[in-house]
Amino acid sequence: MKRNSILQSLVTFCLLFAQSSWAQSKPKKAIFVIVDGIPADVIEKQPTPNLDAIAKEGGYARAYVGGQKNTYSQTPTISAVGYNSLLTGTWVNKHNVWDNSIKDPNYAYWTIFRFFESQYPAKKSAVFSTWLDNRTKLIGENLPQTGHLRMDYSFDGLERDTLLFPHDKVSEYIHKIDEKVVDEASRYIQDESPDLSWVYLEYTDDMGHKYGDSEPFYKAVKIMDEQMGRLWKSIQYRQKTFGEDWQLFITTDHGRSADTGKNHGGQSDRERSTWIVTNAKDLNSQFKTNTPGIVDIMPTMARHLQLTIPKEQAFELDGIPLTGKLSIAEPVAKKEGNQLMLNWKAVESEGNVKIWVSTTNHFEEGKRDDYLMLAEVPTKTGTATIDVSKLSSGFFKIVLQGRYNNLTRWIVEK
Repeated sequence: MKRNSILQSLVTFCLLFAQSSWAQSKPKKAIFVIVDGIPADVIEKQPTPNLDAIAKEGGYARAYVGGQKNTYSQTPTISAVGYNSLLTGTWVNKHNVWDNSIKDPNYAYWTIFRFFESQYPAKKSAVFSTWLDNRTKLIGENLPQTGHLRMDYSFDGLERDTLLFPHDKVSEYIHKIDEKVVDEASRYIQDESPDLSWVYLEYTDDMGHKYGDSEPFYKAVKIMDEQMGRLWKSIQYRQKTFGEDWQLFITTDHGRSADTGKNHGGQSDRERSTWIVTNAKDLNSQFKTNTPGIVDIMPTMARHLQLTIPKEQAFELDGIPLTGKLSIAEPVAKKEGNQLMLNWKAVESEGNVKIWVSTTNHFEEGKRDDYLMLAEVPTKTGTATIDVSKLSSGFFKIVLQGRYNNLTRWIVEK
């Protein structure tokens, strides 16, 4: 009897160990969707049953674009600008995409695809988009500036096929292309299971520009929700059938003007007000309590995919992860005379915060900055005052390095 009990215990232990190992080894997948030009107030007022079902798995949060208003990082609330803030985890003062012409992106600030492909060349990346420039200019596929980065699969450029998709004044062709993009993304996810994917849909923004706050715009939002339901169904299939660990983020790139809803680009509250829907687990206070920025999505996916971002590049990120542990949040940096005055919110109180300062910005030229560690203080203090009289510069790049995350701020003196 005793021997049987020991054998039974051993079998139970082995099963539990196997289950634990299996759970830890689930293949990790990340996908983000940008549905263009939907302010938070619209997404909250319209019925979106599929977004609601996804949010039930993780969460919904109001978010923002546009950087820090009236500061060095203020960022136009324009489409490509927002896309690149998500891709790079930085604001426009770094990534240098100021409008939809995408004249001169600064590829020194890597997209998540470049980090992913450099670290996991055997894994699969994919983009499904109603705008070709997302791949060719923002991701920068096969450009020397991105190290000739190659995507494993792409489905885009249909907007240039005027024979199959003749352009009409009411943008019905964009709706048809969006449908093709979602169909292909859903098929490819179900059949091929890419490890990192981007889906981009345009129709909602076109309806916003043409009709503003109106029924055609709201109908486009309903169509988008149905499309997200199809995409979500494919992800659920992969999760249930193959035990994969999928992290999905759905967001928008900007809001709309308060008067008619037809425009965007400025810094009004409504143009800056966006939203995030995710199935992600372990959402932290940056998502639940604070107002996350579009720049926070990239480091969140990087954490999920277990990407290692080198220190010099990690020091440039403006976003912080929305899942898992955080040390610090909500940084404030001021300079009064020769005193650098720093404040932050301690999320996890253990450990210290290292305060790094550089008076150069060689990074934007693809070079290294020399950082000085000027102080190390307990995280829980939430504040530090540092004498910088020996640093003769009108420019300070500041990094607060906590145990679980960094915070960055610049001070640019006039």
